[in-house]
Amino acid sequence: MANTKILAPLAGQLIPLGEVEDPIFSKKVMGEGFGLKPTGRKIVAPIDGEVMALQGHAFGLHHPDGLEVLTHIGIETVSLNGKPFSWTIKIGDHVHAGDVVGTVDLAQIEAANLSTTTIVVITNTADKLDKLEISGYKIVAAGEQAAEATAKPDIVQASTTSNTNKPASKKSGNQYASLATDIIAGVGGAKNVDKVIHCITRLRFYLKDHNAADDRAIEGLSGVAGVNYADSLGQYQVVIGPAVTDVYDEVVDQLGEGVVDEAATDDAIAESIGNKKPKNPFVHAFQAIIGTITGAMMPIIGLLAAGGMLNGFLSLVSNKESFSAIYFIDPASSTFTILQSMAMAPFYFLPILVGFSAAQQLKSDPFVVAAIGAFLVKPEFINLTNAHVVNNQIVQPGKIAGTLFGVSLNSNFFGLPINIPSYAYSIFPIIFAAWLARPVGQWLKKQLPLVLRSIFQPLLTLFVVGSVVLIIVGPAITLASQGISTIVNWLLHLNYPLSGLIIGGLYQALVIFGLHWMVVPLIANEIAQTGHSTLNAIVNFTMIAQGAGALAVWAKTKIPSLKGLAGAGFLSAMAGITEPAMYGINLKYGRVFWMANIGGAVGGLIGGLFNLNMYGFTGSLIGFPSFAVPKGQVGDANNMLIFWIASAATIVVSFAMVYFFGFKDSDVDGVKSIEKKNVFKDAAGK
Repeated sequence: MANTKILAPLAGQLIPLGEVEDPIFSKKVMGEGFGLKPTGRKIVAPIDGEVMALQGHAFGLHHPDGLEVLTHIGIETVSLNGKPFSWTIKIGDHVHAGDVVGTVDLAQIEAANLSTTTIVVITNTADKLDKLEISGYKIVAAGEQAAEATAKPDIVQASTTSNTNKPASKKSGNQYASLATDIIAGVGGAKNVDKVIHCITRLRFYLKDHNAADDRAIEGLSGVAGVNYADSLGQYQVVIGPAVTDVYDEVVDQLGEGVVDEAATDDAIAESIGNKKPKNPFVHAFQAIIGTITGAMMPIIGLLAAGGMLNGFLSLVSNKESFSAIYFIDPASSTFTILQSMAMAPFYFLPILVGFSAAQQLKSDPFVVAAIGAFLVKPEFINLTNAHVVNNQIVQPGKIAGTLFGVSLNSNFFGLPINIPSYAYSIFPIIFAAWLARPVGQWLKKQLPLVLRSIFQPLLTLFVVGSVVLIIVGPAITLASQGISTIVNWLLHLNYPLSGLIIGGLYQALVIFGLHWMVVPLIANEIAQTGHSTLNAIVNFTMIAQGAGALAVWAKTKIPSLKGLAGAGFLSAMAGITEPAMYGINLKYGRVFWMANIGGAVGGLIGGLFNLNMYGFTGSLIGFPSFAVPKGQVGDANNMLIFWIASAATIVVSFAMVYFFGFKDSDVDGVKSIEKKNVFKDAAGK
């Protein structure tokens, strides 16, 4: 007989399985095991094995000796949609007992009035387990032995679920299809089913009348381990075990996709557990949108950081005047062009990358949304904002239909005058497209005949969503940017130190929504007319501040993966690319972003007090040559010194504010970067 040590997945107090609040577990319907009243946040693997299941609040491991061990953290925590959890594993991974697999914020679970009790059970107890010995009901550390399991010799797989006291199925053909049919009949038929979701072990039905369900009939089905009605959630739960996803798929196939509207289901869950949205609609809007943006950006942060550092390296080795000792790439050479294209391609084509990522999160077609992103950065489309030919005559931007609220209408679409801003490097328009593509695509799927769906659903989604972005979102951002540009220009002429303080503290908030693009022409105009820019000098410190914020997280965190990401974000920001720091770290842990902005405000204020000027575009620390007064230019001989003093102050203040007030490792537990429901509806507070 093989013995397997089972470790405590979290620190806490071991308790008998019979004391667990959930009757499905306490009655050992799911199998033998133990309970745990957790006190820690670190989650470790209780056994060696392959990850065979993972869903927000629970994970299952398959041990080489055949035992299948489920770790279920909290009671009914499926209703939290994974928010208190952060996982470092995925299905198919192989882990060793004691390996850290994730973290949990127990305070979030308690705040939702749910139990944090954690359950560890062997789901194939009857088939595989000979005996289970608990190491005493004591206080344990995460990774300390809690039990020892002895597997049966000469095991023959007899069942796909933990309910092995029932006779083997007599059904032929597709067992799951037959089981699904019987379950649907048992819950009162298709007409009684409102919605259905599943967790790692259970089908969770929202029934029109739960009294119409036949508990005994369902419990008598081979393949069903038990039933439970969760009154607080309004759910009728059918316990399946490891085969739950297979049964769920068959239930959905028979009931139709109308029962799996995730947004409606999430809303129902939130309502049933009493989740409240923030009372302040502006706070809620900001949280919802930022959550969506950071969630969409996270998969590509590493790529952006790599591009930023490559671009910074290229700036060093191609600047003969400032870095002659390491100069070896001519900025006029093809080598420079190729390397710069490698570095900047992820940023230029950001709408494509973010569109694909956001679509995966928001459950729209990622390829259609990526195509919309490609349309927004296609050279012929971008060139519409430049001089172009209409009826064999050169037409300048803004000449087609004049202006609207001061915004040039530089093109037309089916005769409708529109403004086309630059979408390269932008994020918000394509995330809006990813959100809109889902309901449009779903509606078309229901309306189009099956024979036409594969072609016309993506075609019409591309046309409709792309047109809405083109006609509404782009011009709206341009209009808002134009207003912000006017305010910024007014501030600059009003009082330079005051403008340095305000712009230095708030400029990066504009970057989040792409509203900074109308500020860039102000900088270009300043440099064209005077040879220098006071505004760019202020903006420069906002970049340094975000990098310093990431550096503070790097210095403070003890989480290796976060330390690596923060370090890369800092280096990239100092090389002039702030996206990895902003979207990978600072915005994700909101206080980091705002605390870092305090440093940007200080840097801007110092620059304003000493009338700092910038003589080029390249910013952040690597852009320091832009603060050297060129020959023939009038400027303060101490301009470079002022830059370094203001930069040092920015770094010190941003670092200190984030380190002491902006971040702690426990913040990681509570972050869920994206809501899977209607984020724009949420942002509107509806």
